[in-house]
Amino acid sequence: MRACGPDVREVMHDGYPTACVGDAAFGYVGAFKAHANVGFFYGASLDDPAGLLEGSGKRMRHVKLRRGQPVDAVGLETLITAAWRDIQGRLDFPD
Repeated sequence: MRACGPDVREVMHDGYPTACVGDAAFGYVGAFKAHANVGFFYGASLDDPAGLLEGSGKRMRHVKLRRGQPVDAVGLETLITAAWRDIQGRLDFPD
């Protein structure tokens, strides 16, 4: 997430590393005993052609990563970039 652009900063929010543009969060990583989540604060509005997103909340979605299971790195990177661009648009930031 940090590699998306120079406008990305990382903060700790509710105990999770969270990627922000300005003060607006767009993604986080949560580590748990059996898996890790890569989450998106506005994930429900993201296109997800690879079908990676999980969750049923009004806005948030996440990708669950489990040890020993393959990761669709291209699909995940596409979601991360889309979330970054989405938050820029919500803030009316240029690329």
